[in-house]
Amino acid sequence: MPKVVDHDQYRKELLQGSMALFAERGYGSVTMRQIAKELGVATGTLYRYFPSKEGLFVQLVHELREQALSKFFAQAPQEGAVEDRLRAMMDFVLEDIQYYHQQLLLWVDFYQQSLRGNGAEARFLRQMWDRAVQALAGYLQVSNPRVVDFILVFIDGLVLQLMYDRDVHDTEWFEEQFQLLTQVVIHLEQRCLAAQN
Repeated sequence: MPKVVDHDQYRKELLQGSMALFAERGYGSVTMRQIAKELGVATGTLYRYFPSKEGLFVQLVHELREQALSKFFAQAPQEGAVEDRLRAMMDFVLEDIQYYHQQLLLWVDFYQQSLRGNGAEARFLRQMWDRAVQALAGYLQVSNPRVVDFILVFIDGLVLQLMYDRDVHDTEWFEEQFQLLTQVVIHLEQRCLAAQN
């Protein structure tokens, strides 16, 4: 009897396996042939699931973003003030900050490489950002999506601090940053609400 393959699950396994190779070597330095070899599959098999390296990477970014959002919302408190919700976001990122640092650097590499092409891939990153903003705006219950933009930019900045040899265990510094973020967000939200009245 022929083996029954769950193609969607297999595609996800290929994506997950490719992440380690991209993270180790960077987006621009990896070929489909290298990915196939690393995953132990034929190059043709990889092309059956993904039209190109760019297509594979775009699906990978989508998959990782959706996994992160699902994981966050599964554990995030659904009650509480904006400070509590911001704390949940910060704790979520800090829990695995090195992983998010690696992802962010990989997205930058992909963006740099896509500038050499038609830019469609870079627009995909924007779509992923917008998806996160939309999901988190509802969760944070803020009236202005630009405030969520600010929060995500701030968190990306914290993640990038690892490039500057920031100690991930410097809880005092991260707590200070969290307090500053909270103050700014509350101030922005108050201004938005006052402008609406």
